[in-house]
Parts: sequence; structure tokens; C-alpha cells
Amino acid sequence: MKKAPGWRCAGWLASGLGRVVFQHFTTYNYHAGDSGYPLRSWLLTPFPNPQTQAQLNYNEMHARARVVVERSIGLFKSRWRCLDKSGGILLYTPEKVCAIIRASGLSIAGNMLVLVTSYRRSSSMKPPELLSVNLALTDLGAAVVTYPLAVVSAWNHRWLGGDATCIYYGLLGFFFGMASIMNLTVMAIVRLYISVNQQSTRERISWRTAKALCAWIWLYGLTWALFPIMGWGRYGPEPFGLSCSLAWVWMKEDGFTFIVYVFVLNLVLPFLVIVFCYSGISLKLYFAYRNSSIRGLQISNIDKLHHRLLIIAVLISAGFIICWLPYGMVSLWYVLVDGAVLPPEVTLLPCMFAKSSTVYNPIIYYTFNKSFKREVKHLGTLCTGACCAPAATDATDNRHYVARDQNGRCTVISNTRFWDTNC
Repeated sequence: MKKAPGWRCAGWLASGLGRVVFQHFTTYNYHAGDSGYPLRSWLLTPFPNPQTQAQLNYNEMHARARVVVERSIGLFKSRWRCLDKSGGILLYTPEKVCAIIRASGLSIAGNMLVLVTSYRRSSSMKPPELLSVNLALTDLGAAVVTYPLAVVSAWNHRWLGGDATCIYYGLLGFFFGMASIMNLTVMAIVRLYISVNQQSTRERISWRTAKALCAWIWLYGLTWALFPIMGWGRYGPEPFGLSCSLAWVWMKEDGFTFIVYVFVLNLVLPFLVIVFCYSGISLKLYFAYRNSSIRGLQISNIDKLHHRLLIIAVLISAGFIICWLPYGMVSLWYVLVDGAVLPPEVTLLPCMFAKSSTVYNPIIYYTFNKSFKREVKHLGTLCTGACCAPAATDATDNRHYVARDQNGRCTVISNTRFWDTNC
């Protein structure tokens, strides 16, 4: 059939099949896309009682086409109907919205500091440090694109935006979560590789390799986030109704394999890889320290640096796992046992704890990373010195320095002049 029903031309409308289709539309009063036809009528409406060979052929073609469309598009329709239509998904009035606000503010401020300091020292950065910048981007993205919606919805005591924003929140939250987990896993593998090849003279990790790893991390997270949209898994509201994520309860029967793969490939396996890598690095540093003490040699600066980097990496990975482990256990409880026995408050605490995972990384950097602490203090000096008069420079030397004494007086020194004033 070259002309499908609905083709607006005189030849089609005047044909016998066209007249029957039009009569069918006027009789039953529904057409393409209406919900009157069972199983959702994508494309056009078939004939309920075909009488001619042309009508039989059309119904057969319609059935074949609808199977394809149902598989590719029809499944989306049910996935988008994820909210409770009985009056919103907030099951109770949230009393601690300020906790989300604090987490969002600290996460945005802290990770912005990481990105700004990394940009300032980009000329001296090494390729593996790009993974730390990438981790800050994932944490910042989660705080910027998801937390505000949860805060506004909590203040209004109902989820705002309906199904669309619930899917948006769940998809982006899952996307940034998967990217963070894989980023930490890749960081552990890269640090083990660098530690093993420490004596090698060639460049261990190139910029091209680091950029490719970052791109792969984002692609990995996006792939897993799109699976529920494509029909494997499902997004829905959390039991306490304050946010949206994977619909653990609804996936007990439809999507159980997705849950198994998520926990095995994105929680258990990364956890084992991270533990294995950092255990290997710890053993290597232990033997290096022991050999140095036996021989009476001074511990090299490289080993000290690796020890400090190991502490930072272990704390970041441990913090992420500790923050997300309660949430994972509660989610598994909902899938394997009866989640109805858990009150909403019990499910709220692990979720709030998981949201704090984007906050602690900058704190760890500031505590254990001397270069990051130095850059942050330098930024503070520049900010406090911004009220001072601009330093005069000439064409030969445009360098100037800002110093502040204990009395709060700010001195801006250049190659030709200086000002001494209150900041």
C-alpha cells in the first residue's frame, strides 16, 4: 500500500478503502494516537471487522508496524507515567529542607574551588590530575542540576513538574552517580599503574589517554542512565517522596535483571577493584618504607608524595562507598524484602547521606593536599587584596605582589611603585 490512511489527497479520499477508513473514524470517534484503542494505538487505527482483502492487508501491515513502534516508543509511554496520580508523591511534609540547601551550597562552593584552582595551575598539572578535575565536575553537576529541584519541591510540599521532572531528576542523578563511581574506579587503576611503573623513564599516562578516560567515564554513565528510558529498568519517586531515582519497588518483577546488573557491575565490582588497587599500592609503599628503614636510608620525596596521594584517594573512595552503602542496602531491601515495613523517615536518611557525597571531596583536598590548600589561600589573598589600589606596571615587567600584615594593612608592590593602605 503506497498511500497510508490519512493521506490527504483527492485520490485517496475518493477510494473505497479511504471511504471505509473515514466512516470508521466517524463511527468510533477515535484515530491515530488516541487511547481508545487497546494497547495504545500508535500509527493509525486498524479495522475492527475487516471485510475485504484490502482491509485485511492493511490490518496486517498495521500490526507489523505497530510491533516495531511499540518496542521502540510504546514502552517509553509507561515509563513516563511514574508518579502517583492521587495527589503528588510527597508522603509527608519534609522538615529538614535546610540539610539539602547546606549540602548543595557546600558542594557547589567546594567543587568550584577545585575547578578554579585547577584552572590556575593548569600549566603545571599532570595528566592523571585530570581525573580529579573530572570527579569535581560530576559532583558539581549533581549539585547544580538536581538539588535545586528537590529543595523547591520540598518547600512546596509536593513534587513540581510531574512525570517529566521526575524522569529528569532520576536520569541525571543516576547519570552523575554512575560517572562518579566509574571515575573513582579509573582513578584507582591509574594510580596503581603509575605506582607499578614508577621507575619507568617514559611518560606513564599521556594527556591523550587521560582525556580519553574522562570521555569514556561520561559515556559509561550516560549509557546506564539511558537504559531505564529505553525500557530496561524504570525511574520513579523515592519511597519518602522527596526525590526521584530508580523505581526499586516497581522493578521487583519488571526489571529485576537491571537491578542485579547495576549492583554487580556498578557497586560490587568497582568496590573490589578499588580495594585491590589501593591494597597493592599500600603494600608497595610498605615495602619501600621498610627497605629504607632497614638500610638506614632517607625516604624519598616520591614515596612521600605517593603516600600522601594514597591517603587522599583512599579517603575519597571510602567516603563515597560509605555514603552510598546505606542507600544501596535500603534499595536492596525494597527489592528483595517487603519495603512497606520501612517508614519513610528510614528511607530518607540514607538518601540524605548519599547526597552528601558531593561535599566531602573538597574538604579532603584542602586537608591533605598542600598545593590545593596553598592555591585556596592564595585566592583568599587575592580576594582580600582586591580592595587595594591597582598596582602600577610598566612595559618591561607587569608583575605585582600583594602582602597583608597583622594590622590589616595591604601593600601592593610592583617594580616601580607601592601603595600602603587599609584593605
